[in-house]
Order: sequence, then C-alpha cells, then structure tokens
Amino acid sequence: MSATAHPFATRSARGRQLERMTFTVFRVATYFVLLCGLLVFGDIFVKGAHTVFQSEFPYVNVPFLTEAPESLYVFEHNGKKMELGDRAFRAFQSSEAARARAENRPVPRFKAESYVYSAGGIWPCIVGTVLLVVGSMTIALTLGVSSAIYLNEYAKDGPGVRFIRLAVLNLAGVPSIVFGLFGFGLFVIFLDWNVSLLAGWFTLAFMVLPVIITASEEALKAVPKGFREGSLALGATKWQTIRTNVLPYALPGVLTSSILGIARVAGETAPIMFTAAYVVRDKLPWEVDRLGDFFFQGVMALPYHIYVVSSKIPQNEYTARVQYGTAFVFLFIVALIALASIVFRNRMRRIYKW
Repeated sequence: MSATAHPFATRSARGRQLERMTFTVFRVATYFVLLCGLLVFGDIFVKGAHTVFQSEFPYVNVPFLTEAPESLYVFEHNGKKMELGDRAFRAFQSSEAARARAENRPVPRFKAESYVYSAGGIWPCIVGTVLLVVGSMTIALTLGVSSAIYLNEYAKDGPGVRFIRLAVLNLAGVPSIVFGLFGFGLFVIFLDWNVSLLAGWFTLAFMVLPVIITASEEALKAVPKGFREGSLALGATKWQTIRTNVLPYALPGVLTSSILGIARVAGETAPIMFTAAYVVRDKLPWEVDRLGDFFFQGVMALPYHIYVVSSKIPQNEYTARVQYGTAFVFLFIVALIALASIVFRNRMRRIYKW
C-alpha cells in the first residue's frame, strides 16, 4: 500500500489548507443561518413586545390577550385624535348623541377612518390554536405510535412492509396544501363534517403522522433486544413485553417526534384554512348549546389570523402592530408547548434509562 493511500498518513500542506478552508466554509454557513434566524426572531420580538407589553401597570396589554378582534376607528374629537375599537366607538357615538339631545343641539356625526382587525385582541385565536395543536397531536401520537409498534414489533419484514415504510417517508415530503385539499375533500365534503375542529384535527394529524411514525419506530428499534427476550423468558406475553419493557424506554424518542410535530402543526396555515379556520367567529368554542357541537364548529387560529391581517387587508401602521403582536404571542405559545414536551421527555429519560 502506498503512503498516499494510507488513511493515517501525514497530509500535505495543500491538503491541510484545503481542510481548513472547508472547515471555515462550514462554520461561516452555520453562523450565517444562526444570524438570519436571530434577525427574523429578533425583529418579531422587538416589534411584537411593543404591542404585548406596556410601560404602565400591569405592564401587559391585557385587552390584546383577552378580547376578540375588532375594527379600529380613528377620528378627531375636540382637537384630539381618538382611536377606538368597534364596540367602544359605538358606545361613544351613543353617549355623544344622548348628550346632544339632552342639550338640544344637533347630533354630531363623526368622520372616522376604519381599519379592519386593528383593535381588540386575539383571545379567540389563542384558544383555537391551542385546541388545534392539542387535538391533532393526540390523534397523531395515538395513530403514529400504534403504527410504529405494528411495523417494528409485529410485522414481518417483506415487500409489503418495505412498501409501507417507503410510502410513509414519501408522505413526509408532501406539501401541506395537498393535505389541506385532502382534508377538505374527505372530512369537510365527503364525511360532511363541514369546517370544524374535528376536520382540522384529523387533517393536521395526518400531515404530521409520517414524522411521528418514523421517529417512534426508530425509538423502538433503539431499545435493546435483551429487554424483550428477558420478559418473554419470564412468561410475559408479547403485548405485556411491549407495554412494560419496550414502550416506556422508547417514550423519550416518541416525545422527540412530538416536539417536531408540534412545531409543524402549530405553524401551518394552508390545511386549516380549508378545514377548520374562520376569519371571524363571535363565540368561543365552548359557547355551544350541545356538547357535540363543540367538535363540529370552526375556530379562529393565530397563523390564519396573521395570514389574513398581513395579506388580505390594506396595510398600515395599525395592522402592522397587530401582525407583530400576534406573531410574538404565537411563537411564545409554540415555545411553551414544545418546552413542556422537552421537560417531560427529559424526565422520562431519567426514569427509564439503561
């Protein structure tokens, strides 16, 4: 064997220089991606903080987090610029009209400029987003873990199982808009669920299912075979072995897939705009006459609200304030749900380790 072919041979100065250049390119690319992410998220956090927080007590813009979206009315009154939401503007008009009639003078007419979705808050959007994430992830984890258990523990390796795995991997690359059209055709039209929470749950669950199946199957494969063999040798059935000696130790890996799923489910707009999301809804999901109606009603959602405010109405300084504030709250909620999954996963890792 020649010296140049030896894997541990001393490299030439040119080879070392090329290796350093390659390392530098990789490092610069990594820092560039991090910098772009910091710029995007930093812009959202800085501008969104001006909407969510305030300088006076209670230091949080409570109406923005607890009220429904409204139109904003901007007008002049007694030489001052007034900015009122729809309900406040109507109440102000009524009070001014009553005062004018009491003083026997003409009822004033206010020439106000209106801006859609630029007042009020995003509380219905927050509620809808949390319900969509929790419901869809519950369905996806149930179906995904069950499929992974079957593929890894029960199914015999063959052309059929290999085809299923290939199909699952291909589904992971399907655009979200295709899942939205699929959900619209199957759940909204064929099953007649209409635009509802249930249709949105199953559409989002099917969209994230390939990631959960793949990650859960890899987590099951990582559990040593000795755990299974020892349990079976003691007389346990196969399902008892999976339930007590395999699944608990694979749970941290399953939760890792759920974290990836949460990030994708929460941020999708295309699937829910066909199956679950409304532009405006007056009632909250639990304000229904019958319990069954809870599942067959649409909701507002943060990503769809951001899409509508940023692309479907005229842009101005008031809509920009709502856009950044909504994005700030949206990122915070996604981070909070993902953080809860990470904490639970780390706790499971400490409990079940080998």
